[in-house]
Amino acid sequence: MNIQQLEYIIAVDNYRHFSKAAEASFVTQPTLSMMIQKLEDELGVKIFDRTQLPVQPTEIGRKIIDQARVSVAQINQIKEIIQEEKGIIKGTFRLGIIPTVSPYLLPKLMDEHTQGNSDISIVVRELTTDNILRGLANDSLDGGILATPLNDDSVTERPLYYERFFAYVSPKERSLYVKNELDESDLNNGKLWMLDEVHCFRTQILHLCSMRKRRRSNSIFAFEAGSIDTLIKIVDDNDGLTVIPEMATYNLSEQQKKNVRPFKNVTPVREISLITRKEFIRERLIHIIVNEVKSAVPNSLKDPALKKYVIPL
Repeated sequence: MNIQQLEYIIAVDNYRHFSKAAEASFVTQPTLSMMIQKLEDELGVKIFDRTQLPVQPTEIGRKIIDQARVSVAQINQIKEIIQEEKGIIKGTFRLGIIPTVSPYLLPKLMDEHTQGNSDISIVVRELTTDNILRGLANDSLDGGILATPLNDDSVTERPLYYERFFAYVSPKERSLYVKNELDESDLNNGKLWMLDEVHCFRTQILHLCSMRKRRRSNSIFAFEAGSIDTLIKIVDDNDGLTVIPEMATYNLSEQQKKNVRPFKNVTPVREISLITRKEFIRERLIHIIVNEVKSAVPNSLKDPALKKYVIPL
């Protein structure tokens, strides 16, 4: 078994095609296939099911590939240690960002990163929290920007900013719309539109509402959206209310901003952090990305005193 063989099975897993994996690995397909076959013979198991198209890992193959990703990443850290020691800050950083953050942060972050003129290439994927954690575990990601704390010993959390929640109310919800501030209980009294189950943002809203079960609605149409912008559109075109993060309010029109309401006697907040695996060592690179994110968000989100109001996940 050697590093090259591990890199080849990772490539096949990435492309699910032997020819494409060979091309990406700068070898011929016969060479790549032969090296993988030798590894399978040595281990005494089949890593890939070649009868399926696209090629699929076997059950044991999935475990081997996941471990191969970790092993190759740890070996590559030897080069990263040398780069850090020499003060060389360059390379690719694979970043996952949750969908309730990326539309509002990413355009500004891209601008900050471009102006920074660094030798760091950031490759961004919009992913749910679970998929970001999975990507860190199998080394398909280097970091993630998401809501914390996660209480996960396998990752390091670096808080970036603290974001308030606001209610977004349709003028048709007359009893709520006339209020300058909403109580938590108002979220239960109106028709509350929410994100679907895969978003941790939903969990925080459930905590805010003190709800632990799916709430009942008198509406003849039930819908759980996949994005905050969709929720805003539903409220605009129909009725009810939703809850949105502070960054989303900066994208609203002047008319839409009239629908925003703070909460009374409570300051619901979410903590957004950059997370990496515990063993990630490129601290100078991380320092640049953290500073770029902080430069990309409004000053109102940088108050560490808001941490005490963070809603649990």
